Amino acid sequence: MSNEPISSKSQTDWQRLDAMTDEDIDFSDCPEITPELFAKAVVNKGLPDSKNKAQVTLPIDRDVLEWFQSQGRSYQTQINALLRAYMETHQ
Repeated sequence: MSNEPISSKSQTDWQRLDAMTDEDIDFSDCPEITPELFAKAVVNKGLPDSKNKAQVTLPIDRDVLEWFQSQGRSYQTQINALLRAYMETHQ
């Protein structure tokens, strides 16, 4: 299988796009980003580096843990991402 591009010429009208203003962009088919939708966002920054992980025992309120578990199998990764975002914000 070849890694060569099918076409060497872009079919995008770059001059037209460069000339567009923000008001020219049609967002009618994009959903509005509400606070509720934003709260469900998941941040993924590539694959986690398991060498930097530490196994800990941490007391967490039962309702908090149950809520995270209800979010799916990656709830521990979500908790880690939230703790990291908090840490980076407060450094």
